[in-house]
Amino acid sequence: MTTKVVMASRNEHKIDEMRRILDAAGLNLELVGIKEFPDLPDVDETGSTFAANALLKAREICAFTGLPAIADDSGLCVDALNGMPGIFSARWAGSHGDDRANLDLLLAQIRHIDPERRTAAFHCAAAIALPNGDEQVVEGIMTGRVIDAPRGANGFGYDPIFIADGYQITTAQMDSADKDAISHRGRAIAALVPVVSQLLS
Repeated sequence: MTTKVVMASRNEHKIDEMRRILDAAGLNLELVGIKEFPDLPDVDETGSTFAANALLKAREICAFTGLPAIADDSGLCVDALNGMPGIFSARWAGSHGDDRANLDLLLAQIRHIDPERRTAAFHCAAAIALPNGDEQVVEGIMTGRVIDAPRGANGFGYDPIFIADGYQITTAQMDSADKDAISHRGRAIAALVPVVSQLLS
């Protein structure tokens, strides 16, 4: 029997990425995005951490839909910017989800910083909330550095300017399978898989 699970996102890239990872783990889930629930109110991300925001979203969407909900909150933390944009990554330039504006602003902010000091890490917290009140949060991190110009057409967000440790190409130049294997979201969801399997069994 397939279990229907709501992914707390309208971002089709993120939903596809999550679906690939869960499918590869062999979980028999039907993952749907929140666009299937047009009356669902927006969830205010008022938490001060990735984990808090992920759990907020999972709880509220689970409560509204009556279905198990998976949510994540992720972002890029640049060491030279004191960990920013962090939880504000998706709205760094002001408008939520304007990837190009966010990327351009970040590049402008680090332009004066020596390349060797542009260390950064993508962080992801992934949460699951069930109608019975069970919930759990896990996290994943991908360390690397920010370069000074976009490269690659795959991925989304800050992928075109991020090179993971041990690589010479950006995460936007990787194919999906390679990126999923090392990405912050891939690692968080991999950690969430046994939790989902246990909670939904």
